Amino acid sequence: MSRLMRFPLAARQMPAVEAWLQAQSGSLGDIARHWFFCMQSCGDDVRVLLHDGQPTACVEDAAFAYVAIYTAHINVGFFLGAELSDPAGLLQGTGKFMRHVKIRPEQRVDDEALQQLICQAYQDMRRRLHGSG
Repeated sequence: MSRLMRFPLAARQMPAVEAWLQAQSGSLGDIARHWFFCMQSCGDDVRVLLHDGQPTACVEDAAFAYVAIYTAHINVGFFLGAELSDPAGLLQGTGKFMRHVKIRPEQRVDDEALQQLICQAYQDMRRRLHGSG
């Protein structure tokens, strides 16, 4: 059984995703937009959609990451995060597959380590889909 979450309606650009991102205000919105842009910038094969009301980034149609905004923090989540290498110890969660990084505006996050997790998740999904990075 495949562990990949596939979304055939994912598209290079999706007005609903853009509207969601623009509707988020304050520092949480700024943080969410920044990290979602990082996901979108991973490659030409990145597609997006709203899944469970959250902006989700896919390699073609296979989800690799998302952002979610809560009252006082955002999550940068990874669909197969349990399988990512995380030397900085940013990932949280105990699910079988998913993990997330919790970001609060008043706390610093290791930007380089989080960017590496995003790139790693993207490359991992490309390998799963195509057998190479």
